[in-house]
Amino acid sequence: QVQLVESGGGLVQAGGSLRLSCAASGRAFSAYAMGWFRQAPGKEREFVAAITRTGPFTYYADSVKGRFTISRDNVKNTVYLQMNSLKPEDTAVYYCAGDLAKYASGWTPNYWGQGTQVTVSS
Repeated sequence: QVQLVESGGGLVQAGGSLRLSCAASGRAFSAYAMGWFRQAPGKEREFVAAITRTGPFTYYADSVKGRFTISRDNVKNTVYLQMNSLKPEDTAVYYCAGDLAKYASGWTPNYWGQGTQVTVSS
């Protein structure tokens, strides 16, 4: 079992930056691909970014490419999401996701964090 705890959400003006952190405990963090998803009010949860366990290699949704950066620290068992040039449409609850696998339908995790709210004001 893996426990994921997010932090770093908050309120920011458009054009600003936030860095989300996700601390993992439990089984070997370095063995898992990790990622971030988000869910805006009235919308389905959507993929944001993923980072593989080796390489590492990173993947992004088109809507955040060039603005967001995912990274990981296997010593601290933590994955980060640096979000720059934030837009009001980035407003959502952001969820850390662990043990991701890529299927034809998209990235699918086995573990979820509880979520952290990000609000971008215009």
